[in-house]
Amino acid sequence: MGEYKLELKNVSKSFPGVKALDGVQLSIRPGTVHALMGENGAGKSTLMKCLFGIYKMDTGEIYIDGQKVTINNPDEAMKMGIAMVHQELQPIPARTVAENMYLGRFPMKGVGPLKMIDHKKMYEDTRHWLDEVKMDFDEKALLGTLSMGQMQSVEIAKAVSQEAKVVILDEPTSSLSDNEVETLFRIMNDLRDKGVAMIYISHKMDEIKRIADDVTIMRDGTYVGTWPAADLTIDDIITKMVGRELTDVYPPKRHTVSDEVVLEAKDICSIHEKSFQHCSFKVRKGEILGFGGLVGAQRSELMEGIFGYRNLESGEIYVNGEKRDIKHPRDAMNAGIGLITEDRRGNGIFGCLSIKDNVGISIYNKHLQGGFVLNHPAINKIVDDSIDKLSIKTPSMNEHISNLSGGNQQKVIISRWLANDPDVLIMDEPTRGIDVGAKHEIYEIMEDLAAQGKAIIMISSEMAELLGMSDRVCVMCNGKLTGEITEQADMTQEKVMQYATQF
Repeated sequence: MGEYKLELKNVSKSFPGVKALDGVQLSIRPGTVHALMGENGAGKSTLMKCLFGIYKMDTGEIYIDGQKVTINNPDEAMKMGIAMVHQELQPIPARTVAENMYLGRFPMKGVGPLKMIDHKKMYEDTRHWLDEVKMDFDEKALLGTLSMGQMQSVEIAKAVSQEAKVVILDEPTSSLSDNEVETLFRIMNDLRDKGVAMIYISHKMDEIKRIADDVTIMRDGTYVGTWPAADLTIDDIITKMVGRELTDVYPPKRHTVSDEVVLEAKDICSIHEKSFQHCSFKVRKGEILGFGGLVGAQRSELMEGIFGYRNLESGEIYVNGEKRDIKHPRDAMNAGIGLITEDRRGNGIFGCLSIKDNVGISIYNKHLQGGFVLNHPAINKIVDDSIDKLSIKTPSMNEHISNLSGGNQQKVIISRWLANDPDVLIMDEPTRGIDVGAKHEIYEIMEDLAAQGKAIIMISSEMAELLGMSDRVCVMCNGKLTGEITEQADMTQEKVMQYATQF
């Protein structure tokens, strides 16, 4: 075996109107963690999908242990010892943890002339691999009963169970708690000791400095370079990623918080006793109200209850002083509330539709001619204005949203709600899985909205983001609001964690 476990040479890939990869190279040493970095749209995920056989390369070569190979589909990739943990999960919630882990490769047994799934072996093997990575999940539990972070952990256990020699981890910590991140890093260190080569895609700089041996940086679909991680500072990485120095990650505050209350929740209780209970808070005009807490604190569930996604047992919701009966998202939209969800792929974008449809779906009912014919010129102008205003990188509004980077997809979702002109915009993990440059653009959008008098509720698990963007912070723990931080001087990580662990 040569110096490299895996090599990609001169990889190019184009989509209609976009050259996603242009002569990219990547060389991974065995027993190392190789960070692959770049802004959203740099081509990182596209490169990995070419390697894994999801996309067919226009040009390029793949070498494993010095031998040239051809990978036509994910099944061939897995047989060659390559496993991939995708950024956007595609779980089957109604099936068990074990069935999700062994989907497409179920152990079989013969019963006479028939072949059937060996459920006993599948559950035993699942238990073995969960124990191997020290994850205490019930292998027979329905996957839908787990949190997003726990589902991500199951995907990691699945990759380990394949005993792969190359493991691709695409934003694996985006839904994990701090404890779950530590578990992941322990697993990665164990795999490194066994000689496994890992490709690690993340936008979290502190993680890269902790776990990576080598760093390759891409920009605009091209290869910038590869360096030992120890030789790069965080500022070096950012400069090479964006092609310029990036200062002041959080924009200066231009907005003024009014005394006028836009939304008030009074004693909100979920119908499920283990979810949010007796929560009350207010958000004012021109305010960015942050919601902090650990994974499982029920922050997202509380906002989904306010938006009509989840049923409420009791409580009252007031918008601009008027009591609103919200039992469906349509009721929330009519009341002037918008919600950008945490799970962008699962319930954010319409992946099979265009940018135009993803933006316009919130306003089609407002632009009908004769009651049933869409006024396309009016809709096109709104969508074009959104693309320009939010600097969405796309060849046209007719491009499928699934072809965009995560950061640009997030901008399209924001455009959808801005087109509907809400008074309150709830943003659940608004920068999850997007790079530092795109994050800054999202922050600028939030600042502009607050300056226009919009009330913004931001859920964030990134402490720096929560403290850097919020005017005021509410903290939840186990479904209850355990604290509120109103003074900037008190907005510290220690204070948030004190409330977040107040059992």
